[in-house]
Amino acid sequence: MPAPTPTASRPSYADAAEVDAFVEQLGRFEHGELDAERWRAYRVVRGAYSQRQDGVHMLRVKLPQGAAGAEQLRALADVAARFSRGYGHVTTRQNFQVHFLRPADLEPALRRLAEAGITTHGAGGNAVRNVVACAHAGVAADEVFDVTPYAEAVTRHFLRHPLASALPRKFKIAFEGCAADHVATPIHDLGFRAQLRTEGGAEVRGFTVTVAGGTSSLCTSGNRLLEFLPAGEVLALAEALVRLFHARGDRVNKQRNRLKFLVRDLGLDAFRALLDDELRKVRAEGAPALPFDPARPPEAPAAAAPRPIAPSPAELAARVRAAELRGPGEPPRIEVVTDPSPEALARFTRSNVRPQRQAGRLAVTVALPQGDVTAAQLEVLADLALAYGDGSVRFTVGGQVVLRWIRTADLPALHVRLSAAGLARDGARSAADVVACPGADACRLAVTRTRGIARLVEDAVRTLGPAALAAELPVHASGCPNGCSQHHVAAIGLQGSARRLGARPAPQYFVLLGGGVRESGAAFGRLAAKVPARRAPEAVRRLVALYLAERAGGEPAHAFFTRAFDRARAVLEPLVELRAEDARPEDFLDPGGSEPFSPATQEGECAA
Repeated sequence: MPAPTPTASRPSYADAAEVDAFVEQLGRFEHGELDAERWRAYRVVRGAYSQRQDGVHMLRVKLPQGAAGAEQLRALADVAARFSRGYGHVTTRQNFQVHFLRPADLEPALRRLAEAGITTHGAGGNAVRNVVACAHAGVAADEVFDVTPYAEAVTRHFLRHPLASALPRKFKIAFEGCAADHVATPIHDLGFRAQLRTEGGAEVRGFTVTVAGGTSSLCTSGNRLLEFLPAGEVLALAEALVRLFHARGDRVNKQRNRLKFLVRDLGLDAFRALLDDELRKVRAEGAPALPFDPARPPEAPAAAAPRPIAPSPAELAARVRAAELRGPGEPPRIEVVTDPSPEALARFTRSNVRPQRQAGRLAVTVALPQGDVTAAQLEVLADLALAYGDGSVRFTVGGQVVLRWIRTADLPALHVRLSAAGLARDGARSAADVVACPGADACRLAVTRTRGIARLVEDAVRTLGPAALAAELPVHASGCPNGCSQHHVAAIGLQGSARRLGARPAPQYFVLLGGGVRESGAAFGRLAAKVPARRAPEAVRRLVALYLAERAGGEPAHAFFTRAFDRARAVLEPLVELRAEDARPEDFLDPGGSEPFSPATQEGECAA
C-alpha cells in the first residue's frame, strides 16, 4: 500500500492577514487604545498566554492531528531557538508550546510559523481547540480505518468559523480509529470512534459518538450520543453541537461553562432534543459536506523525490551538543550516545517500535523527556523523517513523536542516529516515560514544578530494571487540579498541592490510582494518598513494583490499580506522614527548584 501524502504537502493553515491583525492589536494595546482585558481575550484565542513571570508569554502552536512535516519541524525549531529557551514542549493536545517570549518576539515568531503553513489560531481561549487524532492513524495494524482525513476536515471547517472562536468556553474534539483509545475520546466535548457496519452487503464507515466529557473539576466521562453516525454526517453533527453550545453555554460562571455542565443542567434527554432540533436546522440550510467521498477518502502516494542521505551520527551529536539551551528553568536532560550497544537497540525495539499494517514498515516512537525537545533535536527529527520515513512525524498526546513508514532494514541506522541526538530513550509509555505539564516553571495556575518531579520519578522507575520499562503503565504529573497532563485518566496520576509543616508550606502530591479509558468510557483515578513531594518518586517506584509483582497475566495497569486499590494504599501509607520536627531542608523545596517552596498562584487565562 502506498504511503500517504507527506504532511508537508498539506495546504497551509496559516493566514498572513491574521498575523498583520495580531500586530495591529498588539500596537493598540501598547499605545493604550485597547484595555488589558480585551487584549487578553484577543491574544489567548491566538495562542499567546501570559506566564507567571511579568512581561513574557507562552505561545501555543496548533498541530492538527499532531502532524508536522520537515518544513514545519524546522519552523518550530527556529522559533524555539531564536525567541524562546532553545527548546519547547509537546502537549497532551498535540500542540507545541514555547515559553518566555517577549511581546516584541510575538510578531516574528508568528510570521516564521506562518511561512511554514502553521497557525496558532484557536490554540487557546474559548474556541474549538486543536482537533486531536491517534498518532498511529493510517498505519496501525488494528485500526478500523484511517481517521486522519475526517479529523482534517473538521479542523478546516472550524479553523476560521464565525462561531468557533466566540464560544462560552473551550471545545475539544478527538478522533480514534484503533481498538485501544489512544486519545481518550470520552474526556472530550466531542469524541469520534471509528466503526464499520454492513448495509446491503457493503461496508459503511461511521463513528460512535460521545459528548460532554471532561476532566479538571467534575471529571465526566462523555455520554454515548450515537452508536453509529455515518461518516458523511460528521461535519453536520459537529456544526450543530457547536451552534448549540454557542447559544446555550453559560457565559457568566467561568467555572461552569464547559459543555459537560450544560448537559448536566439540562439532562441528557433534553440536550438530545435540542441537538436534534439544531441538526435539523443545519440540514435545512444545506449541511456542510466532507470534501471527499466518505467511503473513499484520498490516499495519494508519497512524494517521488529521492530520499536524502541521513547525517552521520557524529554530525548529529555535534549539533545537539552545540545547541544553546537557556533558562529560566532547567533544560531537558539530554543523553548523547554515539555508539549504542546491540542491547540498547533491543530494549528500544521492545518498547518504542511497533509494526505497521503495511508489511516491512515500522512506526518508531521517540519518547521525549517530559515532552520537552530542543531546537537542534527538532532539526534532527526533520532530517531523519526525510531520510528514513515519509518526511513527516506525528506528535502524540503523551508528549512523544512518532516517525512512521520506517523500513525494517533501516531501524539499526535510525537508532544509531537517534542515540547520537539524545532521542533514543527507551521505555515509551512505561512508568519511566512520565507525561508532565510545564508546571510552575511558567504556568500561572501551577502549584508545583512537575518537570523536576517527573525526572526523579523516571530515575526511580529505572532502578526496577527492564520489566518496568517494558510494561505499559501511564504516569502523568500535573502541577494543579486542572490537569493539563490528563493525570485524572492515568493509571498513576500525580497532582501538585501543598501542605503546612508548622508555619511553612511544603510541596506534596496527591496520588490518584486507576484512571484510564475503558470500553465503557473514561474512569478517573481515586485518591490513594497525599505524599510529600520529596517522596513522590519512591511512591511511584513502590506502585510500579507492586504492579509488576501482582498483576494477573496481561492485566492493564488501570484495571490492576482499581482491583488492588487497598493494597496500593497500604504500600503508600508509610510515605504519607511528615511532622514538622522531622522535616529535612529539602522538604521545603520543590524538586527541580532551589528556592523555598511557595504555593502562590495567579489568575489563569484559559477562560479569557
